[in-house]
Amino acid sequence: MQHKTRNSGYHPLRKLKIILQGLRVAVIADFSVAYKVVLSIPIFVLACLLHQLADLTLVLLATGMMLVAELFNSAIEVLCDFVEQQENPRIGIIKDIAAAAAGVSIFVWAVTLTLEGLHFWQLYQR
Repeated sequence: MQHKTRNSGYHPLRKLKIILQGLRVAVIADFSVAYKVVLSIPIFVLACLLHQLADLTLVLLATGMMLVAELFNSAIEVLCDFVEQQENPRIGIIKDIAAAAAGVSIFVWAVTLTLEGLHFWQLYQR
């Protein structure tokens, strides 16, 4: 008797597809993720156009950190709602901690984008 088994192993294209699908769901389902990505793009493009590699790296890292925190926060909220449909103070604490982590990353991201925007404005003024 032959069993059809899923071919296990590392498949980079399949992994990339899953990554992009998860990011797409997060951006479509959560406006707060979408607008942050949109706000990062102009600063990222300016860094590329001005050949500011350090600034480009900084914006990329801050945006990536913010996205990772937002995605984990969303995943934790969905998981908590799945595990416990009733209001539960312990679930509330878990969600609050996840939201705080996202909030810290958003603060760092916002400060980074603001400082980079001011830096590019100063370069433009010269």
